[in-house]
Amino acid sequence: VQLQASGGGLVQAGGSLRLSCAVSGRTLSSYPMGWFRQAPGKEREFVGAIRRSDGTTVHADSVKGRFIISRDNAKNTAYLQMNSLKPEDTAVYYCAADSVPRLVVSSVVSSYKFWGQGTQVTVSS
Repeated sequence: VQLQASGGGLVQAGGSLRLSCAVSGRTLSSYPMGWFRQAPGKEREFVGAIRRSDGTTVHADSVKGRFIISRDNAKNTAYLQMNSLKPEDTAVYYCAADSVPRLVVSSVVSSYKFWGQGTQVTVSS
C-alpha cells in the first residue's frame, strides 16, 4: 500500500489549498483514511478522517468549519480542502490509511499503518 500526498505550498492567511492523497495497492473506500499534521517541535495531531462505509467525515475542533475531507473512489484519491487558513495551520500534512477496516474512525496516530510522505503547508501572516 502506498500513499502519495501532494498539493502543499505557501499561502497567505485567509487563503485556500487543497491537498490530495493518491492511494495505490488498496481500495480507498475499504479502510478509514485520516489526515494529520505536525508543526516543528510539536507532536503529530489529528486533523480529520473519513469513514470507509459511507464517507462520513470527522474533523478536529481546530479546523472544523474550515477544512473539508472528501474522496473520489473512482480515482482512489482522498482530499483535504483547507479554507480560511491561519498561520497556526503551518505544518507538514500527512495522509494515512487505517490498518483495520473499522466502521468508526480513529484520531489516534498508532491506528494508522500506512502513511504518505507528508507535504509542507506554510501560511504567512
